[in-house]
Amino acid sequence: SRVEGYRNFVTKLWNAARFMEMNECRRVAGFDPAANTLAVNRWIVGATSRAAGAVTKQLEDYKFNEAANAAYDFVWGTFCDWYLELAKPVLQGEDAGAKAETQATAAYVLDQILALLHPFMPFVTEELWAETGKFGPARDRLLILSDWPTAAFEDAEADAELNWLIEVVSAIRSVRTEMNVPAGAKIPLLIIGAGADTGTRVESQLTTLMRLARLETVDYGTDAPKGSAQIIVGEATLALPLAGVIDISAEQARLTKEIGKEDGEIEKIDRKLGNEQFVAKAPPEVIEEQRERRQAAVERRERLAAALARLS
Repeated sequence: SRVEGYRNFVTKLWNAARFMEMNECRRVAGFDPAANTLAVNRWIVGATSRAAGAVTKQLEDYKFNEAANAAYDFVWGTFCDWYLELAKPVLQGEDAGAKAETQATAAYVLDQILALLHPFMPFVTEELWAETGKFGPARDRLLILSDWPTAAFEDAEADAELNWLIEVVSAIRSVRTEMNVPAGAKIPLLIIGAGADTGTRVESQLTTLMRLARLETVDYGTDAPKGSAQIIVGEATLALPLAGVIDISAEQARLTKEIGKEDGEIEKIDRKLGNEQFVAKAPPEVIEEQRERRQAAVERRERLAAALARLS
């Protein structure tokens, strides 16, 4: 339900703040986010600026639901799911300078988040504002009296690099799930047709890419080995040789069987929706439910077919 979803969101935010406290992410007096040097930190500051702009515009247009959704998507999808995950190795690493920059950036972004969320959830954000205020410079006012986020920062190069990394990791994770690759298995990655930008990004983000996508090796080549799952990202083809990781024939048979099941589901719904008596007598919400079920089945079939094609 929606209530459970919002409860989970508050829990996610609270846990993010606890994670930051455990990793000593404290506010720094005079911190200038534009002075960051790490791509991941420049990326999240730019993303925060864009989120603040989106929330502000929706509030000014009295589109409160859209404003809340913009804040929700940024906090959960960008900050919690990606930035904190990308920041972990830096926070737990040996580079003191990179660690200090990331700690200060995370604390800065959390402050911006609390301000953006305050109109929608004032009590939790005010409590977190007070708790995080115990570390770093003393706060001189309540959150409700603090300045609204107005920073305008963009770094197109950092955005492109981190968005590329997120796209690659997401695509590889999807393939692993679709192909039933064991969660603990590390697989090789072969990059075909990489341009200069892709090569630079791979070099810059190699350690993070291998950790998040659970890769054994990353190499360059000209042809994909037989039994490889292939993904197109930009100008490059990413080949994941799976012959030694999964039973290719068994996986092809499983995918073919699953496609057949979805075809049967689609055919069954089509017969129902093609029945004039059913359409005439069924309540509108029942008909809409059937259409949604059909669309979901079509989307599942497309994903299964794409997975099968990757192994052909």
